[in-house]
Amino acid sequence: MSPGGTGCSAGLLLTVGWLLLAGLRSACGTNVTAVQDSGLAHEGESESEGENDEEPENDSEAAESESPAEVEEDVSNRTVVKEVEFGMCTVTCGIGMREVILTNGCPGGESKCIVRVEECRGPVDCGWGKPISESLESVRLACVHISPVNRFKYMWKLLRPEQQTIILVNDSAILEVHREVHPLAFECDTLENNELVATVKFTVYTLSELQMRRSSRPDTDAVLVFVLTIGVIVCVFVIFVLIFIIVNWAAVKSFWGARASTTEIQSELSSVRYKDSTSLDQSPTEIPVNEEEDALSEWNE
Repeated sequence: MSPGGTGCSAGLLLTVGWLLLAGLRSACGTNVTAVQDSGLAHEGESESEGENDEEPENDSEAAESESPAEVEEDVSNRTVVKEVEFGMCTVTCGIGMREVILTNGCPGGESKCIVRVEECRGPVDCGWGKPISESLESVRLACVHISPVNRFKYMWKLLRPEQQTIILVNDSAILEVHREVHPLAFECDTLENNELVATVKFTVYTLSELQMRRSSRPDTDAVLVFVLTIGVIVCVFVIFVLIFIIVNWAAVKSFWGARASTTEIQSELSSVRYKDSTSLDQSPTEIPVNEEEDALSEWNE
């Protein structure tokens, strides 16, 4: 072989060897990346499985942590029994207000507390009422109502004996009436949603009747005032006497002690005098008889 052919074959071999090395390297790199990708995929799957496993555990722990709280709340709600009582209604008929009082479970450990104020109703018929104000010329009458006043509808009627009633134009809660020659009778109906809530009647007397009623009143007011005045004076006197005794208790005690000792001495003197008088009242014949008996007894001995 010639030297030129030898050089060409050597170069060809080097080229083929370099190509083989490059192919092996690329193949190794591909396998490494595939292995790494597969490892990462396995790690991701394991992490996702771990997360999925942890989520039920967390859910179970949260459920376990929430269940005692809910049980405690249920127990606390069951143990606190709220008792409610209702106060007295402000009216005996018609519509009024009352208090709703909580007797157990009040804040701050109070025995009673007002929860709210609500409406209360009584019988519809309130009978004969009294005017809110009157003078010698006019009288002011009021229907049964609570605030707000415009919540209800009011119907005023003029009552006439053995005749049909007259419905007045006034639809307010207050009616002002002037006195006339004859007495008048009025009636007011309080309505809510066309339902009768309360009804009340009034009598408006004439001026002469009013003066007669005022003059014909018995003098009980003056007697009552006199009795109350005397009672107050007596009570004040007794209070002052008690205060004096408490302040000067030592002097009062010594005074009553001296009185008690004098009474005891007098009783003793009277008893002594009684004994002396009984001894003096004995008969003188009793003494010789005793002497004779003594002499006989000595003679017998």
